Amino acid sequence: MFIYIPVGFVIITFLWTLILKWAPVYVTPLMVQRSIEYFNDDSYHTYKTWKSLEDLSPNIVRAVMSGEDNRFMEHFGFDFVEIDKALDAKKRGRKLRGASTISQQTAKNVFLLPCRSFIRKAFEAYFTCLIEIVWGKKRIMEVYVNVAEMGKGIFGAEAAAEMMFHIKGKNLTQRQSALIAACLPNPLKRKANAPSGYVSKRASDIERIMYYIGYPKEWHKK
Repeated sequence: MFIYIPVGFVIITFLWTLILKWAPVYVTPLMVQRSIEYFNDDSYHTYKTWKSLEDLSPNIVRAVMSGEDNRFMEHFGFDFVEIDKALDAKKRGRKLRGASTISQQTAKNVFLLPCRSFIRKAFEAYFTCLIEIVWGKKRIMEVYVNVAEMGKGIFGAEAAAEMMFHIKGKNLTQRQSALIAACLPNPLKRKANAPSGYVSKRASDIERIMYYIGYPKEWHKK
């Protein structure tokens, strides 16, 4: 039992991850949880449209990297520079800051329920390593910008573009993309299409970083 269960888990999760290397991710545990949370809210609807990375604006990729994970192209799923900063801040008595990478957030969104526990973090680390190995950076980014929660009932850049700005995801401007990225830490309270002063300032900071963010331009070539 102590051999078959772990080996079976590895085989099943590897095959699951391999399938999702090419198959669109239409439903995530968070989407299901939100539907349950808002079951009695008639105004709640799930909006999601899968788009390949080539059909989305490069601006949204640069914006989420600038706002969420500056070193996305450099690390293997874990940003130890940010982890060290978070631990140092904790030692100084400050509030523990987040250090999750886009890879970690993608693993959590696709494979796990959004709960807080050491067991879930262990599974998150496992799936993060798995998608880094099996998917690679482009696919991780493609899945992330398609499943990330970007507003109430809004999942993915295409849905965000359509519901908030009434345009297609491929037409998102630099400013619109930065506003979306500025809301990602708390998309249920922040609105990209009706930004508070804080969100506007945060978006401006993200725009400045976007000029320095590099990524393979061929990601957007069909």
